[in-house]
Amino acid sequence: MVRRVVTRWRRGLSVRGGELAFAVLGLPLGVLGAVYAVAVLYAGALLSLTVLGLPFVAAALVGARGIGGLHRRLVGRLLGEPVTAPPPLPRPSGVLARGRVVLADPVAWRALLYLLPRLPLGLLGFLAAVGLPLSAVWLAGFPLWVRLLEPGPRPVDWLDVAGLPAGLAVLTAVPAALRGLSRANRALARGLLGPVRSQQRVRELENARATLLAESADRLRRLERDLHDGTQAQLVALAITLSLADDLLGEPDGPGTHGPGTGGPGTGGPGTHGPGTDGSGTHGPGTRGSAADGSGTGGGHAPGRAHTSGPGRAGGPGLESGPDLGRLRALVDRARGQTDATIAGLRRLTRGIHPVALDAGLAEALPTLTATSPVPVTVRMDLRERPQEVIERAVYFCAAELLTNLAKHSGARTAELSASAVGGRVRLTVRDDGRGGAAIGHGAGTGLAGLAERLAAVDGVLRVDSPPGGPTVVSAELPSRL
Repeated sequence: MVRRVVTRWRRGLSVRGGELAFAVLGLPLGVLGAVYAVAVLYAGALLSLTVLGLPFVAAALVGARGIGGLHRRLVGRLLGEPVTAPPPLPRPSGVLARGRVVLADPVAWRALLYLLPRLPLGLLGFLAAVGLPLSAVWLAGFPLWVRLLEPGPRPVDWLDVAGLPAGLAVLTAVPAALRGLSRANRALARGLLGPVRSQQRVRELENARATLLAESADRLRRLERDLHDGTQAQLVALAITLSLADDLLGEPDGPGTHGPGTGGPGTGGPGTHGPGTDGSGTHGPGTRGSAADGSGTGGGHAPGRAHTSGPGRAGGPGLESGPDLGRLRALVDRARGQTDATIAGLRRLTRGIHPVALDAGLAEALPTLTATSPVPVTVRMDLRERPQEVIERAVYFCAAELLTNLAKHSGARTAELSASAVGGRVRLTVRDDGRGGAAIGHGAGTGLAGLAERLAAVDGVLRVDSPPGGPTVVSAELPSRL
């Protein structure tokens, strides 16, 4: 029990070093931030009627975003409150578009608003971290300070007696004051420096989409491996077996097979199925006697029994009990052809699921892809970083579809494919000297419109510049990571 009380007392008097440092730094940062916010609002209001108003406010908002990021890092490092960073500003093409995005940025406006209450909180924090300890020292040593300042005899009064307890009471209140102000600063940072609810929801959905895409890519890769290592290998083994069977059926028959006398009078005579087959050989003595069943009719009948086959049928080509070798060879050949076609289709399917060339990245996959194009394609690449696997697949299939469209519809003689991965962005550009006239159109799921929709699923953008008569330039831009 005593230990619990001591532990609670020690916790109540303890102060984190980060909280103390944040309280000391809070005053100068609060003053600078408040001056910045007031100056921006005042100057922005004065300049709003001039052409300098909007550019000034846009630049000030960019600065406010940066100051908000500094305070967010200080809160996370000193107060132990990690505040989720808002998403970066989009960077559309064009100065006006970028200015519009900055002026409508809620993160920058909230950061500017954050700087205003930081001044009173910073002042209170500085007083709690510096003013209260100095006051406690002054009160505790009040009798000494008075006698140092006023030499001579001085009677002891109630201030001399109450100074030391009052100083200790003020000193013990410092930790509680610092903790209360730290909680207020954490709440203010969470409310104004983090992403807004809509942005947080968008980020959650983006993370969920990235997870689903990664899982889908992993499943497709496992499926491709199963098809390649399992089903395709079994079909190849079946094709080899059929090839061996075809070779066996195509071998020439052994000596004496269909030899002289086959189909001749007397049931084929000696040598029809090897030595002695129709005489005293396979069917035993007297099996094909000449008295009862006519001149060598039918094999395997007892002597003296008539046979309906008529003369000479037993030794004719293609025994009734034997297989039709020609037809059997045709069926085996057909099965081999079907197996080969199935293997070829399965290989195309596995390449469509996950191209093997992508295992080494776009640096090897794209030149391999352009090598199969009927139109000569020049490849230029600047891949300083490797994108995420999902992005690599999107870029590869985008390039494959653009090259296919180029070969089918453009009538181009030459083409150029450029790919770059720099600064967190991946750019793919395909140029050709064809007839032009390409457009994204509105056909959902097909052509360039379908390609644009598939790129939009990974935050990509497809642009087409194809005037009639050419040349055509199709570019795709994607983030390197989702």
